[in-house]
Amino acid sequence: MEDSKLKLENQVCFPIYSVSRLITKAYKPYLDEMGITYPQYLVLMVLWENDEISVNQISEKLLLNTNTLSPLLKRMEKMEIIERNRSPKDERSVIVKLTKKGSEFKTLAKPIPGELVKILLNENVQLEEVIKMKDMLNEWIEILSKNNKILG
Repeated sequence: MEDSKLKLENQVCFPIYSVSRLITKAYKPYLDEMGITYPQYLVLMVLWENDEISVNQISEKLLLNTNTLSPLLKRMEKMEIIERNRSPKDERSVIVKLTKKGSEFKTLAKPIPGELVKILLNENVQLEEVIKMKDMLNEWIEILSKNNKILG
């Protein structure tokens, strides 16, 4: 019976991983129209909330290492969506700022969340359940983030 723990169908993480990949795939046609990837979309959402923040702040919000984030930001800068500049207050810190083009993408992106919710909802899945699941996943993110910091 101990082997049942190693069956894919018994794993909590696999459905989450699969749903994440499928949701990212569902975003693709909308983001392709904008010429951006899903991780770039996430960076833009952070900047639409708080423009002119440090790479470290973006990294914390997206739970990404800076070595993962930096090449992504470099590509976005080449696309003229963002600008990166050293902080005048701290030379070690890089501040990321939206360009006009990056700000204009917000208008193009506004319908995307509603379209994705429409895809998720059907006779078996109601909006309240989607919201409850999102809240639960946010709780798990908090729990796992704390554990990962403790574990190093």
